[in-house]
Amino acid sequence: MYCMSPQLLSKFDLPGPRYTSYPTADRFVEAFTALEYAQSLTQRVDMHQRMGAPLSLYVHVPFCESVCYFCACNTVITKHHEKGQKYLGYLAREVKLLVGHLGTGQAVSQLHLGGGTPTFLSDRELQDLMAVLRSNFDFMPGGDYSIEVDPRTVDTQRLAGLAALGFTRLSFGIQDFDYTVQKAVNRIQSADSVSSLIQSARQLGFASINVDLIYGLPNQTPESFMRTLAQVTRLRPDRVALYAYAYLPERFKPQRRILSEQLPTAAVKTQLLAQSLVAFETAGYEYIGMEHFALPSDALAVAKRQGRLHGNFQGYSTQPDCDLIALGVSAIGKIGSSYAQNSKILEEYYDLLDQGLLPVVRGLVLSRDDVIRRSVIMSIMCRGQLEFESFEQAFQLDFLQYFGVEMQALAQLQLEGLLHLTRAGLQVTADGWFFVHAVAMVFDKYLQADRNRAQFSRIL
Repeated sequence: MYCMSPQLLSKFDLPGPRYTSYPTADRFVEAFTALEYAQSLTQRVDMHQRMGAPLSLYVHVPFCESVCYFCACNTVITKHHEKGQKYLGYLAREVKLLVGHLGTGQAVSQLHLGGGTPTFLSDRELQDLMAVLRSNFDFMPGGDYSIEVDPRTVDTQRLAGLAALGFTRLSFGIQDFDYTVQKAVNRIQSADSVSSLIQSARQLGFASINVDLIYGLPNQTPESFMRTLAQVTRLRPDRVALYAYAYLPERFKPQRRILSEQLPTAAVKTQLLAQSLVAFETAGYEYIGMEHFALPSDALAVAKRQGRLHGNFQGYSTQPDCDLIALGVSAIGKIGSSYAQNSKILEEYYDLLDQGLLPVVRGLVLSRDDVIRRSVIMSIMCRGQLEFESFEQAFQLDFLQYFGVEMQALAQLQLEGLLHLTRAGLQVTADGWFFVHAVAMVFDKYLQADRNRAQFSRIL
């Protein structure tokens, strides 16, 4: 049984990155332009001819009909659905520019539609989008093809349409079922409607159904959130993502509508997390890491047991690590040892494409040290272990010497019971999995000075 002491939870509730990438996006620079990105794409073509690795695709759809006050995503709030059609036209232009460098028919094993609200698009628009993608890329059988779904925007018929388009996984945004909480964040939806959708999704044969929850929202109490947890576990989604609410009103304008005095105290927030851990274990879920839980039969849990987890900008993946082509406003991609991000401003995104340019406005070419540390951090985040010899062979270095300062910090975490450390390697403990971000942060050279941590939300 999970039994995290409030003291331990509080001690490691530190500001820090989620490590969907390393270095993290705050390190990107505007000196990385569309030219550098095009060079990365060209280099990938040369490497692909030798290795044949598939791609991952991410498509960002920024539109939402109404604003959720907790939101920290790049969104465009509008009820004018004709804007979706215009956006699809520009996505098609971006795809055309990309395949001009990559060539058509590149294999794809992962697709994720995120936002915003991808289901803001009509059924016909989603069909048009998938037609563009399938005419330019080769979608592999057995791939992971997912879409984020706002339950307020779909019914059984729409879910059937998503299945017909080839999506294999759905992610429903729930956040909380308590009406008082929902009203405070301007996102009202009933538990009955979500239950009906999940039942329909199962009947339609989706391979995996995920729900998102957030703890730390305004007006949440241990009693109210326990009711939400009970409702969710009765629904038996295959996966649950339980996110800590990051209240950063100075960075995200929608959050300024939340009254800070309505937020749970740090002690209450810790209690919400602790009771969630117990509730999900009691219901038979396995803790995957990075706030994700999964039923033992789900592919994510199987991949963790077999040591096959991988990480990308969307979180954990069961597919092998691969380059990520990111499409749409603000989308972030990864090609080899470089990252690239499109403009966050919709009109600038359109303007660059009107000029026939890839809409990349910043990014990063990783140094050798960045690549080494990325490999170490991903190994910790995905497998909970390091085998020093494998890194020494891969990068031609003496691990204990190269990471001498980090080894001292790891020794302290060992005293806290978060890991086992030997001269041969590191193994995160069962308790340590809940603080795996804190273990990974030891190897983040950009966090050596405390002042750099203030820009991140807390890791729990």
